[in-house]
Amino acid sequence: MRILDEVSRSLNEYLLIPGLTDEECTPANVSLSTPLVKHPVGGQASLRVALPLCSAVMEAVSSPRMAIALAQAGGIGFIHQNQRVEQQAEDIRSVKRNKAGFRHSDLNVRPSATLGEVAGLLHGASRDVAAVTSDGTASGVFLGLIGVNDFHLGRHSPDLPAQARMRPAAEMVTAPSGVSLQDANSLLWDKHIYVLPVIGDEGRLESLVLRRDYLMHKRFASESVDGEKRFLVAAGINTRDHEERVPALVDAGADLLCIDSSDGYTVWQARTLQFVREKYGDRVHCGAGNVVDGAGFRYLADAGAAFVKVGIGGGSICITRDQKGIGRGQASALLDVARERDAYAAQTGVYVPLCCDGGVLSDRDIAVALAMGADFIMLGRYFARFEESPSRKVTVGGQVYKEYWGEGSKRARNAARYGQHDEDIAFPEGVDGLVPFVGSLADTVSVTVAKLKATMVSCGATTLRNFNDKAVLTVVSSASAVQATAEIQARDLPVDITSA
Repeated sequence: MRILDEVSRSLNEYLLIPGLTDEECTPANVSLSTPLVKHPVGGQASLRVALPLCSAVMEAVSSPRMAIALAQAGGIGFIHQNQRVEQQAEDIRSVKRNKAGFRHSDLNVRPSATLGEVAGLLHGASRDVAAVTSDGTASGVFLGLIGVNDFHLGRHSPDLPAQARMRPAAEMVTAPSGVSLQDANSLLWDKHIYVLPVIGDEGRLESLVLRRDYLMHKRFASESVDGEKRFLVAAGINTRDHEERVPALVDAGADLLCIDSSDGYTVWQARTLQFVREKYGDRVHCGAGNVVDGAGFRYLADAGAAFVKVGIGGGSICITRDQKGIGRGQASALLDVARERDAYAAQTGVYVPLCCDGGVLSDRDIAVALAMGADFIMLGRYFARFEESPSRKVTVGGQVYKEYWGEGSKRARNAARYGQHDEDIAFPEGVDGLVPFVGSLADTVSVTVAKLKATMVSCGATTLRNFNDKAVLTVVSSASAVQATAEIQARDLPVDITSA
C-alpha cells in the first residue's frame, strides 16, 4: 500500500496568473489549432483541428448531426460504440456523405406523404424543411421542398399530400452538379433563398447548400475536413468486438478511433492497439484511455496510442468514484500525465497528445485544462445541451431541458465500456438526468471560443503550445472561492439608484 503525498485537486481549484500582453497578442492572432494524433516532436500531426473541443463518446451526445455541426465549428465528434456495428458504421457514413458547404439531404419524403406525417418528421428531427423526392430518398428525382412555412395543420388538413403544399422544383432556383461552392453561395444571396438544391443526372437530388452553413463558415472559418472536403468524424470502439468493429468503421470512413473505457490501464487496451497497428500500420489512428497518472500514460503510449484520454470519475454524469472508490481530481491527473507526456516526448522524440475527459464544469475549466497541458477537451454535458444532440427535449416547470445519461447508467447498459461481462451492467457507474436546453451549438461554442482567446491573450499566448509553456497557475483557497461566490451574488442583487 502507498499513499501519494498530494491533495487530489479539481480544475476549478486553480486560477491563471496574467502574463505580459504585447501588441501582437490579440484575439485575432490567437490560434486554437491542435493536434489529435501523435507526431514527431517539432513536426506536424497528420490530423489536426482548429478547435480543441470534441464531443464525448456517448449515446446522449454524439449523433451524426452533432458530429456535422461540430466539424463545421472546427472540432470533431466521436460516434458512440454502444450500438450494433452496422449502425455505428452507417452513422459514420452519414457524416462523411457531407462535404463542406454541400449537405447530404437526410430528411426526405415522398410526394404522397401526408402533411401530418411531414409535420411529425420535421418536429421529431427539429428541422424546418424536408426535400420531396420521387421515392423519398436522398438520391431520388427532386420534386420540391416542404417546410414549416408551407402549411399549418390548423388551416390545412393533415391528410393532404405533401405535393399539395410543397414548393415545386420547377418554381425553385437550383444548381447543376459540379457547381462550385462560391457560385452556390452567390446564388443563395442573389436569389434571396435559404436552401439551394444541387441536381445531378436525371434530375436526381445530389446535395443541398444552406445559407446557415455559409454563416457558420464565416463565423468559424476553419471546418474540420479531410482531403476530399468531407467532414472529419471519429468513433469509439471497445476491447471486446474490435476485430469486427474496427474494419467496419474504417471502411465507413472514420478518421479517428478511440478505445472507450472508464479505465484504460489494461492489457486489453494494449492488445486492441496492437490489432489496429498490425492490421493498418500508420494508416489508422486509435487513441486510448482513460488514465489518471504517468504510469498509465506511458503504458498506452508504448502500446501505440495515437492520443491518450485523461480522467476517471470526474464526469458530471459519472459516479465511478462513489461506486468503486477509483479516480483522481482532474487537475491532479492532468498535471501528472502531462509531465509524463513531456518526458516521453523528450526521451522518444514522439509527442502523444492528451485529451482531457471529464471534470470540466465551465468555460474557465476548459482554459485551465488547456493551460495544464491538455491538447483537446472531450465534453459530454456541454454538448448534450444543444439542439444538435440526439436526446429528447422535455419541459419541467416551464424550463426546457434535454435528457442526458451516462454510459455507465442503467439506461445505457453499456457493459462493454465498463468491463462488466453480463449483458446488463451489474452496478451503475453513471446516472440519468436532465440538462438545461441552450439552443444551437454554434451560438454557445462561439462564446466559448471568445472566452478562450481572451484568456490566452491575458496570459500573453497566441497558440495552445505557447499557452501551456507560459501558464502560471495558483491554487484557490476556500476563502477565495467564498469571495468569488459573494461577488456573483452581489451582481445579481437589485440596485436602488435613488439611494446613490
